Amino acid sequence: MRSSRITRRTGVVMAAALPLLAGTLAVGLPAAEAATPAPGGRVALEGARPGWATPSADRGGTAATARVDARVYLAGRDPRGLTAYAEAVSDPASPRYGAYLTPEQTRQRFGASPEQVAAVTGWLQGAGLTVTGTNEHYITVTGDVTAAQKAFATTLHDYRKGTKVYRAPTGTPSAPGALADAVLTVTGLDTAPHRATHHDTLPGPGAGFRNAGPFSTSFGSNVATTLPDAYGAKVPYAVKGYTGKDLRGAYGAGGYTGRGVTVAITDAFASPTIAADARTYARRNGDQAYRGGQLRQVTPAEYTHTEDCDASGWYGEETLDVEAVHAVAPDAGIVYVAGASCNDADLLDALNKIVDRRLADIVSNSWGDIEANETPEIAAAYDRTFKLGAVEGIGFYFSSGDDGDEVANTGTKQVDTPANSAWVTAVGGTSLAVGKNRSYRFETGWGTLKASLSADGTAWTGFPGAYTSGAGGGTSATVRQPGYQRHVVPDALAKANGATRMRTVPDIAAVADPNTGFLVGQTQSWPDGTVSYDEYRIGGTSLAAPVIAGVQALAQQARHRPIGFANPGIYARYGSPLYHDVTDHPLGKDRDLAVARNDFANGVDASDGLVTSVRSLGKDSSLAAVRGYDPVTGVGSPAAGYVGSYGAHRPYNGR
Repeated sequence: MRSSRITRRTGVVMAAALPLLAGTLAVGLPAAEAATPAPGGRVALEGARPGWATPSADRGGTAATARVDARVYLAGRDPRGLTAYAEAVSDPASPRYGAYLTPEQTRQRFGASPEQVAAVTGWLQGAGLTVTGTNEHYITVTGDVTAAQKAFATTLHDYRKGTKVYRAPTGTPSAPGALADAVLTVTGLDTAPHRATHHDTLPGPGAGFRNAGPFSTSFGSNVATTLPDAYGAKVPYAVKGYTGKDLRGAYGAGGYTGRGVTVAITDAFASPTIAADARTYARRNGDQAYRGGQLRQVTPAEYTHTEDCDASGWYGEETLDVEAVHAVAPDAGIVYVAGASCNDADLLDALNKIVDRRLADIVSNSWGDIEANETPEIAAAYDRTFKLGAVEGIGFYFSSGDDGDEVANTGTKQVDTPANSAWVTAVGGTSLAVGKNRSYRFETGWGTLKASLSADGTAWTGFPGAYTSGAGGGTSATVRQPGYQRHVVPDALAKANGATRMRTVPDIAAVADPNTGFLVGQTQSWPDGTVSYDEYRIGGTSLAAPVIAGVQALAQQARHRPIGFANPGIYARYGSPLYHDVTDHPLGKDRDLAVARNDFANGVDASDGLVTSVRSLGKDSSLAAVRGYDPVTGVGSPAAGYVGSYGAHRPYNGR
């Protein structure tokens, strides 16, 4: 499930920066760091003009009386110092490692000052815009096009984007030069949708789904002897769905349970049945019962865009995230923070709510969008939130996407966002084989080819079939390589887009393949008009992200203090036995793997027949899981010893 947005930052050069300390990780940042001069003594708000606003798409000036609703994001005090401090407290080699600030200390040191807020407010009002709201992150304004053009020293035109026409600036918006240290960026000048997908009044439960059998009880336990061979051998049926004990066994949970740690989950909207569903699922599948107050929801005053965001479609995302975290870390607190819609602005509000109140130590996010849809001003706003979280000891985990290199989905090789941020942990995906007694057997990178059974039942049509899905990964076109990836990510990947080393995704991985997926339980609507609880197998990096969040909760329990931004520590462990070094051919370079599965033709029962197919494992578009770092699984998946390694007396900063 995933997101879109505008993105990135204004030219901001700020006051005295905290000097980088010896051994800091020098996290790579998106392009512009210094304010770019603009005519008239102004400073350019870089990235606030979308790339699709080209001369050939220009349809002329927007009506002067059209309404503009915008957010002006505040840079806060000492943004360079914020970056330096976030790096220092996150780096195991730094003397300030783990010296986190409280939310109040963070506000006092890096939040917008009253003088900055007053100056920005005066500028906006002086241009004729009406201020409709102010908080520590941004100022919201409304007004007509004439006022917006005056405020940001640009003109607004209508542009064709695909089959639609949207408003956008004709040039780079700017702010008065005197506000260069106060304004981060502006969003809302263009009207194209900036909306997340999982990767008003809320509707009821969504349409139901059930898996058809037969199943394997553990990987490979039930071989499909009556079906055709695949890759020269009979293949097993897919598992019914792994549960918490399987995942804890596979990823080395040991005796850790996440006690004392809180995991936040963000998605859009909120399932009205989550509390009952989570309790029922835990009872039926052997998970620990929830204690009072262990699961809670933080919701907005109202929801918007419920139809165009498909609100009920997000209920399953929340359910998966909650049940996966609890299955892996049964004692961890879980706080679900709902976005008012699937738009970036509302999801960013949910993330800021977590940081402002320090609601959690770890934040799992199973949503995103393709990098081509990200605009720099929103990227800048997200990154500021991630850095504020880092200085408070909060780590953010994002699913890397479910469409591999994105070529089949978009026609262009690219990564997903916000997983491309240098300030988050991008979680890739695997196909997981758990054997008898919940023992780890192997993993491949997640990438699926599907071939259907022929009408006469003697062959797989077009074997190995067409690509359906796989873990997102690859090389960013916009974010430079962060220091923690140096000497780990091969230059063949880091320089895939040119001479400059760029951020590569993902960082770490866990089970994501729906064919080796997780059993989830949810209240659903059925064709006969009834509404009831049922269970089904599911996957995607929407599963991998909360699984890794749960594993990190176990690791934090072992450490006895917050891990915070985890990537420096994750990469410090690279090349050690603490990871499963996942490859696409774990049983031998010439041995390809697959599973068979039946599906109900109508998604719920056998009344319309079954559809039988074979699903190949480890076939992720142009991406491959190989020895060492790779763009499907990153450094690998957690192995026995990973969790406990965080309990060492010294920070783990070497292999």
